Amino acid sequence: MDLGDLKIFVAVVREGGITRAAEKLHRVQSNVTTRVRQLEDKLNNKLFDRRGKRLVLTPAGRTLLDYADRLLSLASEAEAAVQGGKPRGIFRLGSMESTAAVRLPGPLSAYSQRFPDVVLELRTGNPTQLANALLAGEIDAALVAEPVAEARFDSMVAFEEEPVIVTSQDHPPIGEAGEVPGTMIVFEHGCPHRRRLEEWYALQNEMPERTIELGSYHAMLGCVLTGMGAALVPRSVIATFPESSRLRVNALPDGQNRIRTLLIWPRNVRSRKIDGLRRILQQDAA
Repeated sequence: MDLGDLKIFVAVVREGGITRAAEKLHRVQSNVTTRVRQLEDKLNNKLFDRRGKRLVLTPAGRTLLDYADRLLSLASEAEAAVQGGKPRGIFRLGSMESTAAVRLPGPLSAYSQRFPDVVLELRTGNPTQLANALLAGEIDAALVAEPVAEARFDSMVAFEEEPVIVTSQDHPPIGEAGEVPGTMIVFEHGCPHRRRLEEWYALQNEMPERTIELGSYHAMLGCVLTGMGAALVPRSVIATFPESSRLRVNALPDGQNRIRTLLIWPRNVRSRKIDGLRRILQQDAA
């Protein structure tokens, strides 16, 4: 496939139609339309359903879009490598939600300033989801909590988090000398903080009477605030919660009170985009 055709195809998708894509690419509309149709003929598949003035991706178009992004990014990476220049193209980064919300704004801002020719795309998920996406080639690197499959990935330590159990302020102290909350508020299975909280319950020889699954840390903390139950979150997340002063923060015992977040990428893969992020994370850690 011609990279020029793929670039036009991606522009039509990203810009939402032929007209805006033509403006973006500084081409006439008829040329963009012709190139898209030629690509469809070459692939013997319709890439768009034409619904009036709207173009909607077909299943084949959605499949091609993922490959087109990767091929264009790889081509840009190869050009930069040969020319010895700075990284360019799309950098698809995966991250756990807590890391994206609290730890990444600074490093990613520095990255964008240092490498303006790189387009950053961020995807959140739990470590299992992100590792699978990395193996499938859907993202280039990911920030996940330990443990990871070392045989499949190269990695570096990006951050170290202190997980704590939070309850409402009027909840009695918890742990060996106190009460064990009857309800735990967690993310879906696969979240390392959920796993750590389940391990804590097991060490107390207790099981939660009820489990509530939510999709964001601030939603979890809001429910904790109402006395609904207990949650385990990185201490760094609490500082971002407006009502943090109304929470009771309970430290975990030694051996359970640290979780390392790793930057991982496919084993033996060298990428200027990943190397750039690694340098920024190392500088921040230093």
